Amino acid sequence: MAKNSRRKFLQQLGLGCAHVGAASLLSGITNMGLLNAATAANKSWTNPANANGYKALVCVLLSGGNDSFNMLVPRSNDAYNDYQQARTNIALPQQSLLPINPLNPNGTDYGLHPNLPKVQQLFESEKLAFVANCGALVQPTTMNDYNASNKLPFGLFSHSDQVTHWQTSVPQDRRAVGWGGRLADIMHTNNGNQNVSMSISLNGTNLYQRGNQILPFSANYQDNGSTLINGSSSTNFYNVLKRQTLDDILEQSYQNTLEKAYANVISGSKNNSLEFDAAIANGIPIATQFDETDTFSRRMKMTARIIAAQNNLNVTNQTFFIQLSGFDTHDANLEEHAELMGRLDNALHSFQTALEEIGMQDSVTTFTISDFGRKLVSNGDGTDHAWGGHTMVMGGAVKGKKIYGEYPQLYLDAPLDTGGGRFIPTTSTDEYFAELALWYGASASDLSYILPNLSNFWGPDQGSSPLGFMV
Repeated sequence: MAKNSRRKFLQQLGLGCAHVGAASLLSGITNMGLLNAATAANKSWTNPANANGYKALVCVLLSGGNDSFNMLVPRSNDAYNDYQQARTNIALPQQSLLPINPLNPNGTDYGLHPNLPKVQQLFESEKLAFVANCGALVQPTTMNDYNASNKLPFGLFSHSDQVTHWQTSVPQDRRAVGWGGRLADIMHTNNGNQNVSMSISLNGTNLYQRGNQILPFSANYQDNGSTLINGSSSTNFYNVLKRQTLDDILEQSYQNTLEKAYANVISGSKNNSLEFDAAIANGIPIATQFDETDTFSRRMKMTARIIAAQNNLNVTNQTFFIQLSGFDTHDANLEEHAELMGRLDNALHSFQTALEEIGMQDSVTTFTISDFGRKLVSNGDGTDHAWGGHTMVMGGAVKGKKIYGEYPQLYLDAPLDTGGGRFIPTTSTDEYFAELALWYGASASDLSYILPNLSNFWGPDQGSSPLGFMV
């Protein structure tokens, strides 16, 4: 079969870049992940013992820049008045805010967006916490540093740069791999099964899970999570012939290194997808109701199903990536953000309920990230790009019902305001992610590889964890 015909045949089988097995083909071929993996194979890592059994980190990207100052809002009269005067027509009514009662009060009352009643319940039941004014930083940054452009992240207020920085936590390097990928480089050998990556993406390729050695397995939210060859289970003549022909192609002895590598990745992807599909099909069934009309909710449900099959997959460590898009609310901010908050509220609650149903609530921690926070001031009907913002972290191992970090004063020209209500973060992504990595099982000595800038903010000699929100 000619090379061009072989390529056409593979495309017809549906084995293009959308099909991902042990490694994403897009990452493995287009981004030369095969060469990275070959180089990284010469490295060795000391892997920490995972004495606490299965653990998973679930990263939820609120894509576009979540207006988190309308997610977690001051309710006390003076603080609310500052917020209202700055936000004008995009401020939420004070009486609409859902009250919360943090165990670590700072003298200000807070409330949640009115479309977060289930998040309110999770917070009040100590299953969820907030991290205030978090953002990408190279080092602790003052207003003088900002004005002097002293070691600032590349591309401040840019979507492409800032969403990259949140996924790599190396905001001075646009070429860095993801911090979740670097975590997987160290932790993946804890898993008995090396056929399926410990990094599972429900939204295709992403930077967060791309490491020097480990690339994500791409799962979908339908059926049993695997993208299989059309007719893979059919016994009719055409489909049997198609599968046999594909196997013949993949079993050829190729002389060209990249041809051989490509064939190996395709073959491994096919086999691993079948293994993954069978494991999920035979996993513990999930009875918890999810909103089947919402694709984000369905992705969260599939994540719960994969976690329920961890024994079938023979894994003790997994990371997940899920994206909820639409947060770039330059227009119709109140309406669009309210709809997104409702979707997030329903899916997070169903997911945590499902974990409790299968007894995995203490083994899984869910956390949110976003491109950036948004400006306090209105642009007329929406909000523009900013810097620091608030995040959520949820799970049985979370020291919930608390707001960690420093909630900024929400008035224009406040000490952290770089202009228009763009706040310098007071908690770095490094501190946020280090807390998660240590809970996950990474050792303190691993952190310099996972989070290269962490020593600018925290060190193990300080005698306490970076932020303290994990048990």
